[in-house]
Amino acid sequence: MWSKALTYRLKPGYYAQYKKAHDEIWPELANAMTQCEVNMIIHHFEERLYLYMTAPSEEHFERSHTGEIAEKWLEYMATMMITDEDGKTILDEMDTAFVFGSYKDVLSS
Repeated sequence: MWSKALTYRLKPGYYAQYKKAHDEIWPELANAMTQCEVNMIIHHFEERLYLYMTAPSEEHFERSHTGEIAEKWLEYMATMMITDEDGKTILDEMDTAFVFGSYKDVLSS
C-alpha cells in the first residue's frame, strides 16, 4: 500500500469555495480515483490544508490524476491555493512522526 501526506495553503477567504468544489467533486475525477482505489482525506485548519492519501501503489494514484479532467481540476484548485510563480500549487510533503493501529499496515507496505 502506498501513502502520502501533504500540506498546502489556501488563499485567504477561499475555504468555502474549496469545500464546495470537493463536496461536488467532478464525477469523472471521482470515478478515476475509485477505479484506482485511491483513498483521500483532507483536513482544514485556518488557511492550511492537510492531505492524507492511500492507493495500492503510487502508479495507481498517478493514473487516477492524469488526463484532461485531472489537469483541469488541478488548474481550478490552483485558483484557490498559494502557488509558485508558474501557477502550480505549492505542496509540502510531510514526514511521518507516529503510526498506530491499522495505519501501521498501510505505512509498512
